[in-house]
Amino acid sequence: MTATSPLETRQRLLTIGAVCRRLQRDFPDISISKIRYLEDQGLVTPQRTQGGYRLFGEDDVERLETILRLQRDEFLPLRVIRQELATSMQKERRRRRPNGLAGPEDELDLEELCERAGITSQAARELEDFGLLAPRAAGGDKRYGEGDVEIAAVCARLSQFGIAPRHLRTFRTGADRTSALLEQLVAPALRSRSLERRQAGLEDLQSLAELAQELSQLLYWRALRRLASV
Repeated sequence: MTATSPLETRQRLLTIGAVCRRLQRDFPDISISKIRYLEDQGLVTPQRTQGGYRLFGEDDVERLETILRLQRDEFLPLRVIRQELATSMQKERRRRRPNGLAGPEDELDLEELCERAGITSQAARELEDFGLLAPRAAGGDKRYGEGDVEIAAVCARLSQFGIAPRHLRTFRTGADRTSALLEQLVAPALRSRSLERRQAGLEDLQSLAELAQELSQLLYWRALRRLASV
């Protein structure tokens, strides 16, 4: 019997029924309808297959456990829980290092990508056609990184709102432009023969990327606040 690695365990997706059974160990009153209600309230956002079935990752399950614990043990209303979760997510995003700077990614084939992201092979090809997925050619086959899985999963969620891959090119274009700007600043250090200077260049790139992301988010939410106030 082949052992399951921690990464594989963490990335396994569960149906809503499986999630409900798992949570019932600690929260006997949990039900599928309550999980759906929490989703309707925007407190959890599971992935969806092309057929509309919900798929929950380990992060989703942990989030549900936190919500239920705050309700049961601290008697917090959903409004306050939503604020608590939003604050925690902001802190986590500040701490998290992008996979591309943390080291080499695990690679998957098309079938594994589709299974993990909950999309069809046709949807994956369409995302690739518009530059949203960037597989690496390996001996005639295509290999996808962990980042491609995350991108494909988010694109699948956006498709539920009628947003097609062709509409998402603006995100890729914006990312390419920001990346090109940062490249101009750190390229000399990254190409240096000095190991210390290359390491310093990577650290500068990490800091620049985090600042650029933070600025982008601030500008984004300011624009949306203006839209909401119209």
